[in-house]
Amino acid sequence: MKDKNFLIISVAFDTGGVAAVKDWIRPAAPGQLPKELLDIMGWEEAVCSRAGTPTYPCLIDEKHIVAELYNMVNVPTAVWINETGHIVRPAEPAGASDGFRTMDRTTLQMSPEVAAAGKQIRQLYVDALRDWVEKGDASAYILSPEEIRRRMPGQTESDALAAANFHLGQYLYQQGYKQDAQRYFAEAKRLRPESWNFKRQSWELEEPGKASGPEFWAAVDALGSQAYYPRIKIEGTT
Repeated sequence: MKDKNFLIISVAFDTGGVAAVKDWIRPAAPGQLPKELLDIMGWEEAVCSRAGTPTYPCLIDEKHIVAELYNMVNVPTAVWINETGHIVRPAEPAGASDGFRTMDRTTLQMSPEVAAAGKQIRQLYVDALRDWVEKGDASAYILSPEEIRRRMPGQTESDALAAANFHLGQYLYQQGYKQDAQRYFAEAKRLRPESWNFKRQSWELEEPGKASGPEFWAAVDALGSQAYYPRIKIEGTT
């Protein structure tokens, strides 16, 4: 869709900056991914087989400023912004689902039924995105200003205090005071427990790889029936 007045800007939230980028993030052939990984991500093999190496901007937000400005508490999260700079769909899970919670954590395998459901959710989101790119303001998937404001609640006092603690933790970490930094990260997580960005970042800075280790899975399991990715309604104003 790059020739249809459409641009993706990809932003990674990582205080570690460029040093945190792993070689496997840049596969030589993007479409040649293991089936288990495609199932977890919710991508159909037929779609991925046509994937090309990304040419759009891929940025690293070391201070998590984008997450704070757009109220992003998890990834993948997307915001739709039109040509005039107005948000037409606020931050929401970009077609992600909770199916990964059912996978075998040793083999990474999911049941065919769960994998199919996740791919359907992903496809609905991509189809809606394509519709917006094609039709612009006439797309049924863009939201009214009133609905956008309803879905974009302002920061609470607790949210702002959590962000302040997180930034203090980042500063201390970058100055070499890693143990002191974790105290502020812990307070940020306490004040805003729904922020998985805060959780994963503090774990990863404490020990590389910890963000996807036992601590992460224990926190996911602790959700019980609560969603990791809130289910979004792919519907517009018409």
